[in-house]
Amino acid sequence: MRIITIGLAVIVAIAAARTAKAAPPKQIKDKTLVVWAAPADLDQRGGSALTIDDMKTHFDGIIFGELVRGKWMAGSNFHSRSQKDQKARSAETADKDTFVQVAIVYKGTSITIYRNGKEYSSHKTEKAQKFGPDSIVMFGRRHIDAADQSCFRGRIDDARVYDKALTAKQIAALKPNKASEIKPVAWWTFEPGRAGDRMENFSDTFLTGGAEIADGHLVLAGKEPVMIAAASGFLNRALAKPASGGGSLVASQRELREKLLSDPHRPRYHFVSPEGKCMPFDSNGAIYWNGRYHLCYIFQDHRGHCWGHASSKDLLHWTWHTTALFPAPGDVDRGIFSGNCFVNKNGAATMLYHGVGAGNCIATSSEPELDNWTKLASNPIIPIPKRGSEEEKLYRSWDPHGWLEGDTYYGIFGGANPTLFKADTLDKWKYVGPFLTKNMPGVDSFEDVSCPDFFKIGDRHMLLCISHPRGCRYYLGRWENERFTPEIHERMNWPGGTCFAPETLLDDKGRRIMWAWVLDRRPSNEYDWSGTMTLPRVFSLNEDGTLQIEPAEELEQLRTNGRNLTRIKVAEDAEVKLGDVRGDCLEIDMTIKPGDAESFGIKVRCSDDGAEQTVIECNPAAGHLKIDFSKSSLDEVKYYEFCMKGGKNPQVTEQVAPLRLKKGEKLRLRVFLDRSILEVFANSQCVTQRIYPTRNDSTGVVLFSKGGAVEVERLDAWQMAPTNHW
Repeated sequence: MRIITIGLAVIVAIAAARTAKAAPPKQIKDKTLVVWAAPADLDQRGGSALTIDDMKTHFDGIIFGELVRGKWMAGSNFHSRSQKDQKARSAETADKDTFVQVAIVYKGTSITIYRNGKEYSSHKTEKAQKFGPDSIVMFGRRHIDAADQSCFRGRIDDARVYDKALTAKQIAALKPNKASEIKPVAWWTFEPGRAGDRMENFSDTFLTGGAEIADGHLVLAGKEPVMIAAASGFLNRALAKPASGGGSLVASQRELREKLLSDPHRPRYHFVSPEGKCMPFDSNGAIYWNGRYHLCYIFQDHRGHCWGHASSKDLLHWTWHTTALFPAPGDVDRGIFSGNCFVNKNGAATMLYHGVGAGNCIATSSEPELDNWTKLASNPIIPIPKRGSEEEKLYRSWDPHGWLEGDTYYGIFGGANPTLFKADTLDKWKYVGPFLTKNMPGVDSFEDVSCPDFFKIGDRHMLLCISHPRGCRYYLGRWENERFTPEIHERMNWPGGTCFAPETLLDDKGRRIMWAWVLDRRPSNEYDWSGTMTLPRVFSLNEDGTLQIEPAEELEQLRTNGRNLTRIKVAEDAEVKLGDVRGDCLEIDMTIKPGDAESFGIKVRCSDDGAEQTVIECNPAAGHLKIDFSKSSLDEVKYYEFCMKGGKNPQVTEQVAPLRLKKGEKLRLRVFLDRSILEVFANSQCVTQRIYPTRNDSTGVVLFSKGGAVEVERLDAWQMAPTNHW
C-alpha cells in the first residue's frame, strides 16, 4: 500500500486514461456498500461518502443531499438506478460529531438503504450495474467524471464494499473497526493513520483537495476533498509514457483522433465538441462580433463546468479558441452554467451567466477575437437567495439572459416563475417583478423557464427557452411596460425528442440564427466524445404571425454528388426504393403532393432487408409529422421522455410533432442526415432526433404511401461534405 497526494487535475487525467487492469478479483454485481460517516453539515449537496466507479461513466454510491437536501440516496450515473421520489425518507439529524452507519444493498434489481441497521428506503431499478476489475472506489466526490465540484465533507470512520447482498440482520451486526464474519472485498478503518484497503484489493490510495487521514478517520474538508482507492500500480499505468510516439500527450492525441475518425456515429458536418464528454453541452454566449460568428458551450474538466469557445466565418467551419469562462482560484463561481452575450453601453461584449454556487454573474471582453474575458469584481450581481429568505420567495438567481434596451440593462432570471431585473450600470441590478403576465394553455404546471433567450422578431417578441421536463420551446407575444404577454406557445421538442438548450444571435444580415444542444442517446458509453449542436437554423415570421424555421443557406455549400428525380409515383400501400440515393451524410429536399393518401413519407438509414430503418411519416388528417425510431438500431437504445412529473421516464419509440397542411397544400421536406443526427424541416416545422444504426448497409432511402397514392413532384439529394477536423 502507498499513499499519494496529488492534484485533482491528475485524477481527472487518470480518469481519461482508463487503463487500470489489475484490481478486484472478479466482477461485482450484487453488492453492499457500508460506511460510518459524520457529515460536517446537513446543508451540503451531492457528495459521496462511498462510491464504486467502473471508470466508464457508471457508478453506484452512498450520496448525501443530491436531489433532496439532508437525505441519503443511492446515487448512480444520470440517476438511472436512483429513486427520485424521496418524500418518505427522513432527513439526517446527526451532528458533525455523530457517526451514522449507512448501508446500501444491491440485490438483482432491488436497492435497499439502511440507516443504523434499520431500513431507510427501498426501490426497484430496471437493470443492475456490474463493476469489473478496472473499477475504483472513491470518497468525497460523487464519481470520477463529476464536474460540479460537489463533495461530501465530514469524517469517515469505517468503509466497506461486499461482493454480495447482506441481509438486514447482517448489516445490523456490523461494528466499526471490527472484522465481520463475511469478508468484504474492500475495507478501510483508517487506523492507525492508515488509508489503505485492509483486503489489499484497492491498495493504491490517492488523496487531494483537503482529504487527509487523522485521528483514525478519513477527514474530508477543504475546497474539493477526494480520496481514490485503486488497484496496485494503477497510477503508473495511467500516466506511463508510451515507448514511441513523441511523448504521452502527442501519442494520446493521435490515438484519440483515430478513435473519433473511426466512430460511425460521430457527426461530420454538425458542430461537435472536439474531444471529451460534455454533459451538459448547452449552447451559450452566441454573438456576431468583428465579422465572425462566436459560439460558446458548456464542457467539463478538472476545473468544473466551463465555457468552451469557437468562431466561424461561414457557420460551417469552426476555429477553437482558448476557454472563455472557467472557475479560477479566488473566483466566487465554482462553475459556469447557462447565459448569453450582448453588447454593453461601452461597446464591449458582455456575458451574463450563472455562476455555480454563487449566483448570476457578468464578464466582459473588447478583444477582436474575444479570447480573454474579465469577470466583474462585484460578482455575483445577484447572489443565490438564502434558504427561507424573502428574496427566495420572489426569484431564483438562475439561468439569466441580458440585453441593453435604450439606456437600460434588462435581465431575465429563469426558474419556475421567470423574473425581470434591470440596471443602469452592470454592477448594480434591482428586482422588477415577474416577467410573464400569464402562461399559455398546454404548459404544464411543473414546467420551468431555463436557458432563456429573448429578442424582437418581426412585430413580435420571442421568448425561446426550455422547460427541463419537455425540452426546447418558445413563446411569441408582446413586450410592453416591462412585462411580456405571450400570445402563442409552441414546442420544438416532443416526447422522445432530443432538442435542448437553445441559443440565438443576430448577424450582420439581420438573420436570427439558432443552435440547440442535441442530446445523446448512445447505446454504449464506450467512447470519448459527446456534445453536438443542431444545424444553424434561421427564424422569421410568416404572414400569419407564426414562426418559420429554415436551415441556414450556407449549408448548401456542402452539397456534393447531386441527384435529381421528378414525378415519382408512389402507389397506395407501396414503397419505392431510391437506388441512386444512399448514405449516412445526406441532404434530401423533396416536394410532395399528398393526393388522397392517409399517410406518406420517407424512410432513411434502411438496411437492405429493412431490419434497421427510421421512418419519417406525415399524416395530414391527424395533423402530425412522426419520426418512428423503433427500428433505427439493432442495439438496445433507450429513448425516454425528459423528466415526467413524479420522476417517471417512459420508454418511447417515436416522436410526434404537430404539422398542419391546408387543403391542397404541398409538403416540402428537407431531411438532413449526419450519421447519428437526423433533422427534418417540414414546411415551417423542424424535428430533431438521434439514431444509432449498427449495420454497414443501413444507408438506403425508401419512399412510401399508405391508404392512397402520392406524387413526389421533385426530389433532390446530395452527399454532404464534412466540416469537422475529425
